[in-house]
Amino acid sequence: MARLLFWFLGLMVVAAGLAVGAYVWFDREANAPGPLQAATTIIIPPGSGTPAIARVLSGLGVVRYPLVLELEARRSGKARALKPGEYRFEPGITVTAALDKLVRHDVVARFLTIPEGLTAGEAMAIVANAGGLQGEVSAPPEEGAILPETYRYEWGDSRDAMVARMKNARAAVLKELWDARPPNLPLDSPEQAVVLASVVEKETGVAAERPRVAAVFVNRLRKGIRLQSDPTVIYGLAPATGALDRALTRADLEQATPYNTYVIDGLPPAPICNPGRAAIAAVLAPAASDDLYFVADGTGGHVFAATLEQHNRNVAAWRKLNKR
Repeated sequence: MARLLFWFLGLMVVAAGLAVGAYVWFDREANAPGPLQAATTIIIPPGSGTPAIARVLSGLGVVRYPLVLELEARRSGKARALKPGEYRFEPGITVTAALDKLVRHDVVARFLTIPEGLTAGEAMAIVANAGGLQGEVSAPPEEGAILPETYRYEWGDSRDAMVARMKNARAAVLKELWDARPPNLPLDSPEQAVVLASVVEKETGVAAERPRVAAVFVNRLRKGIRLQSDPTVIYGLAPATGALDRALTRADLEQATPYNTYVIDGLPPAPICNPGRAAIAAVLAPAASDDLYFVADGTGGHVFAATLEQHNRNVAAWRKLNKR
């Protein structure tokens, strides 16, 4: 009987030793630097359970033993909190740190930039080619309906959701600037402000010029003078891109389209591009000036004039410069 008790106690001691050893080994594996040698980005698909995540991370060398990650996730109560997404794991990351990243949803940030002045079609081509976005754009936005900006997104976000964000951003900016506008502008609605802002956006790429270019068009609207903007003519001829692969001709300026502001009075019927915040702000707070004309100065900017006589001199100077 004594011998049996002795053997039993011996087995208990051995079992306890093995258990302690196993715990020490497990704790060390869960918290020691992992085998990853170089930073790597991994996508955890939606619906992935803990065992599947453990296999993916082990298979790509983030963790050494998938069972350690699975057991640590269950022991720590994190197994049900692991989230799908695109994750960047740094070299030597531990099992516990990897689990924390998955729980926090510390995913890779992606960015999509819509430059100012693109047409809706051009902007949607950028959205279509953005890596990580899912699905198609079910309802392409109207011209001028989105805000050119840089947008942060995550792998798995939908293209429809991205377009909705762009439209909501434009709506918010337009409301803010329209509500703060000065009185007596010759614009009857926020939509008209976007139309004029799109023309300003296409007329100049110099940020400091936008309020003065806007002032020229506002002054023309007040006096009932046609806008005579070349970009509106171009858009009427090539609405998909708002660009031609050739110079405008006199025949182009005389061609009747709804957008040709050499032919029509007032504003075009719709925007000719997607203007940015600065262009909308310029239209709703134009510079104080009597200018009615502007022409390129040969350096990327423009020279302005309040009279036709001065404008003709500026045009002659530009033509002379252009012949060099």
